[in-house]
Amino acid sequence: MFSRLLPRRFVTNPAYTDLLQALGATIIGLASAAGVLFFKQVIRWIYALSFEDLGGYLTAHFGRWGIALVPVLGGMIVGLIRHFWLNEERRHGVSAVMEAVALAGGRIRYQQTPLKALTAAISLGMGASVGPEDPSVQIGASVGSFLGQKAHVSDQKTRVFVGAGVAAGIATAFNAPIAGVFFAVEIISGEFFASSFGMMVLSAVMAAVLTRAVVGSMPAFHVPLYAYHGPIELVFYLGLGLVAAPVAVFYIQAIYWAHDFFHELHWPRWLTPVLVGALLGLVGVYFPQILGDSYEAVGDILAGRNLIVSLLLLLVVLKIAFTALSLGAGFIGGVFAPSLFLGAALGGAYGAAMNSIFPGLGLSPSAFALVGMAAVLAGTVRAPVTAIMLLFEMTDDYRIVLPLMFAVTISILISQIFQPESVYTLSLVRDGIRLERGRDVDVLEAIKVREVMEKLPATVSANLSLRTVAAMFDQFHVHGLPVVDDEGRLIGIITLQDVQRAAEKNPANLDRPVGEFCQRHLIVVHPDDSIKEALYQMSAHGIGRLPVVDPAHPDRLIGWINRSSILRAYELGLARRARLRHRGEQVMLEALADAPVLEIVVNEDSPAAGKKVAEVQWPKGAILVRIQRGHKLIIPTGQTVLLPGDRLTVVAEANVVDDLRSLLEAPATKQVERVARGEKKG
Repeated sequence: MFSRLLPRRFVTNPAYTDLLQALGATIIGLASAAGVLFFKQVIRWIYALSFEDLGGYLTAHFGRWGIALVPVLGGMIVGLIRHFWLNEERRHGVSAVMEAVALAGGRIRYQQTPLKALTAAISLGMGASVGPEDPSVQIGASVGSFLGQKAHVSDQKTRVFVGAGVAAGIATAFNAPIAGVFFAVEIISGEFFASSFGMMVLSAVMAAVLTRAVVGSMPAFHVPLYAYHGPIELVFYLGLGLVAAPVAVFYIQAIYWAHDFFHELHWPRWLTPVLVGALLGLVGVYFPQILGDSYEAVGDILAGRNLIVSLLLLLVVLKIAFTALSLGAGFIGGVFAPSLFLGAALGGAYGAAMNSIFPGLGLSPSAFALVGMAAVLAGTVRAPVTAIMLLFEMTDDYRIVLPLMFAVTISILISQIFQPESVYTLSLVRDGIRLERGRDVDVLEAIKVREVMEKLPATVSANLSLRTVAAMFDQFHVHGLPVVDDEGRLIGIITLQDVQRAAEKNPANLDRPVGEFCQRHLIVVHPDDSIKEALYQMSAHGIGRLPVVDPAHPDRLIGWINRSSILRAYELGLARRARLRHRGEQVMLEALADAPVLEIVVNEDSPAAGKKVAEVQWPKGAILVRIQRGHKLIIPTGQTVLLPGDRLTVVAEANVVDDLRSLLEAPATKQVERVARGEKKG
């Protein structure tokens, strides 16, 4: 905007570009911090109004059970806002930001961010078991995306602006600017270039300056002094990392189980948060530690209060369950703060147990609670540097770094074995989007061996003759077969070339056992290896096939990869890449139209099947953009006939989404049943 008013020599000067980037980072940092600080203040206002004022009134009239009605009321308010005013979204929070940065040039639908932040504040202030950090990330990312789009900068710069906003959001949420920068690098951008990193640092610094001017320099939690007792203590932190990993994995899986459970119910959007709010309120009467962001409960654990092992372990189970239920039911919030509570409770219980077993070592349960926070957080979000720096900034004590790094590393290594994806990337992977360093990965790297491996036509016993094996090559139309021993264990591979070489050397070899001539030095792959890795192995060793073996039992053969498998993988990869490009266009269109962009497949028995576009009674506020019919893309006109199986891209206002799905997905009989039950709007 200012470039048009200045001479060209100033505009092309690198110093001018650096100045604009510094100005942009400053604006993003200050605006993001102001937004997050106001968001946190709104949470405090709502909490005071609901639990102190309204809760006091309800308790006076209904006894201790009156407080249980607060989450119910919160669920009703959140449900109604989502039902009538918030547009339907495929993804929320950090996952949505990651998708926008990777596929849509950092374009985010920032128009509804204030309403989503308000809904998140209501969720948190009225007891939902979620965290404020993901909404804080959304606020910062929206500020960065808004500035990038309004300034008409390139997609690359818009991505950097979004990363700067994310860094500022986390820096403000925890009063920890270094952790904010590394969160943006590890989770959002995946890049460590000087220009982008500098913008993120400056944005986080400006956010921290404003935050500390308003709330002071204290971190999010008051952390006790830590004393390191030498290498013997690392053995106990090894154990903490080992127990933190399964908790992180169970936490991730519980969140997606709850999401799928509520998604399959097809209940009205306003009802599920009310029901979960009722259950949360009833349990919260006895265990108030699980309500809201649980920051106060984390502070109590770190201060060494109420370190009862059985209670803390029960709180771990309850927090996982109700965070998953809250998010699945439609409460808006994040997974960051609950993971910190899980780590604190788990670490406190573990430390208290170890201290009672080994009283002479002087172990501090609070220190284990602190390290447990980083271990569970790292196992959940897979951002080890962020977890370490966050806790380091809280303690401002270098002595805690060694146990932190040790427990975090163990937690990540173990959790990746059982759940390769983080709580953020799993949402993307389930839709076929695999990201690496903030970008979609190579087409073959995204395909796993298990997806295209072939079943073996036969196996060859090591005692069979070469003549018999040669006949098997003709029978099965293959040039290679695996060789197994009497117990069915893989010992080698015999190829047509091996048989030919043996026969040329001595024709009598054809009657000798195949075990004497097979190749016993095997190159194998596992089902979860990428096709890119398999192709590299085939190319590096000049072979046309690879056995697929069970990683737990390397001599157990389960499949086969050959050149035709690679070709199928490449076709599958290209199809997925096309879907990713299409999804990127959807995200951009959503950002421009400020409305949901839906993909809906026409059901064979739906009211619209077989009709022309002009004949369909489209809900008011829905626009048909295009039709995908097989591999063919159709720009619709009024005369275009909708066929079963057509994939329609539709821009729709939030209040007509249910009507649109009834029109295109539900059979006519089901639509009549919905109207009879009064579920259809209008």
